[in-house]
Amino acid sequence: MNKKHLSERDICTQYITPAVQQAGWDLRRQVREEVTFTDGRIIVQGRMHTRGRRKRADYILYYKPNLPLAIIEAKDNNKSVGAGMQQALEYAKILDIPFVFASNGDAFVFHDKTVTDGAREQEIPLEAFPSPRRLWKKYLAHKGLEEPKA
Repeated sequence: MNKKHLSERDICTQYITPAVQQAGWDLRRQVREEVTFTDGRIIVQGRMHTRGRRKRADYILYYKPNLPLAIIEAKDNNKSVGAGMQQALEYAKILDIPFVFASNGDAFVFHDKTVTDGAREQEIPLEAFPSPRRLWKKYLAHKGLEEPKA
């Protein structure tokens, strides 16, 4: 099978979702796919008005309900690994999400907004996608918070 012939949705199903699941993310409780999070801005011209395009993230990953930690933007394999990064960064800014990923099914480009020194962005293999626990610990450290006592 040639990845170049797969659609963006096929790339998600065959490469991205398995990588996320293998990293320990619970697909039913922590992962939402194709999430629409804005209705699009209202454009007015004279007496006419219309809505702009809705914004839709390919994946939003949650550590706990209502606590989004990461966003993933997928592209088909005819594009580069990081082709969706600018779009994902825009979405992450709107949603205040610290960890941003882009993928074309070959690898991930990981943009870590919590990094203050050194490279914020790096390419990581599919099998190196971070676990929920790892991102949660980075999030707590960045916010200067301690792990809540159980």
